[in-house]
Amino acid sequence: MKQKRIRSIWIILLTLLLVGSISLYFIESKIFTKPNKEVEVEKEPILEEQPEEEKRQEYNLSLVMVGDALYHTGAYKDGLQKDGTYNFDSQLVDIAPIIKNFDLAYYNQETILGGTELGLSSYPTFNSPQEIGDAYIKAGFNLVSLSNNHSMDRGEKAILRSVSYWREKTGVLTAGSYDSFEDQSRSHIGEKNGITYAFLAYTYGTNGIPVPKGKEYLVNVFDKDIVKKEIEAVRDKVDVVLVAMHWGVEYTHTPTKEQREQAEFLKDLGVDVIIGSHPHVIQPIEHIGDTVVIYSLGNFISGQGDLNKRIGLISSLDIHKVVENGETSITIDNIKGDLHYTYHTAKHTNYRVIPFYKLTNQELGQDVSKVKAEYEAIINKNDKSILVGTLGVS
Repeated sequence: MKQKRIRSIWIILLTLLLVGSISLYFIESKIFTKPNKEVEVEKEPILEEQPEEEKRQEYNLSLVMVGDALYHTGAYKDGLQKDGTYNFDSQLVDIAPIIKNFDLAYYNQETILGGTELGLSSYPTFNSPQEIGDAYIKAGFNLVSLSNNHSMDRGEKAILRSVSYWREKTGVLTAGSYDSFEDQSRSHIGEKNGITYAFLAYTYGTNGIPVPKGKEYLVNVFDKDIVKKEIEAVRDKVDVVLVAMHWGVEYTHTPTKEQREQAEFLKDLGVDVIIGSHPHVIQPIEHIGDTVVIYSLGNFISGQGDLNKRIGLISSLDIHKVVENGETSITIDNIKGDLHYTYHTAKHTNYRVIPFYKLTNQELGQDVSKVKAEYEAIINKNDKSILVGTLGVS
């Protein structure tokens, strides 16, 4: 009887223990586990991540261009210092502040920089001091054409000395004359402010002095097949293509039929800016489609005496690049043309390139405003969209 009672007590205790455990399990499940479907809190739907719309990116590049650095005897002797060295900084003192405002600055080195060791010379076979290049680089020029009708004046030796000189100059891109086919095929591509550009240069000929056979790299003589090949090689690699053309007929303000045909040819190849030289006087600026054509910048500096040959064109433009939603667009605008004058004394001393906005009647020897109006009319004769007479105060 006593044993039955003890067994009953154990059964009750075990039952109570079992019931308590089950109750505790349900309490913990309620507190610590997620609610079942009937009481589940509604969740926000999970959305797939959408790619962010590409931001609009804008890049800008400014370009200024001047014409021929044509160093006759008086012009290079003007740079001779008392110690026998050469310095040409004073010739550019009035123009350098303008040039330095631009990202890219172009000029045509018409007379080859073979240097004093080769013997300096003037017309008809030029050779100039290399210190000319030093002054132009110091003034801010960084695009230099080496291809013109005087490139072969002093033969291969002068070209090799010129190429060697320019190769040592960092930040300067030259085109048109080389010391090997390998050098000729080097990259002609530069980049500034997020905009890439290609720079090429060609001349119509070399004054009858033959380029040695097998050494055609010495001077880029214009040949349609070669030009087409070289432009097509860079066109899709850059945003903008710039081509310097030594072309036309000397001392005329009117572009020739051949210039216009070649400009159309270059336009069809996708050239954006054509920079012309050789006539030694200024010719108009115009658009052919979207291509800007500067037919002739005239002389930048020379020893030529006529007023026509002492007035040159300084032109500038802005290049804009916009990248948006994977698409790139390029526009060229703000095309300007202004005038400068090569001043020197009657004895061919004190050479200075003076922008017209700083030029006095005494320095010009005539009424500045009258001459300015006459030559500005040439600049936009064929294209009234060109802004004339504005560069100096921009």
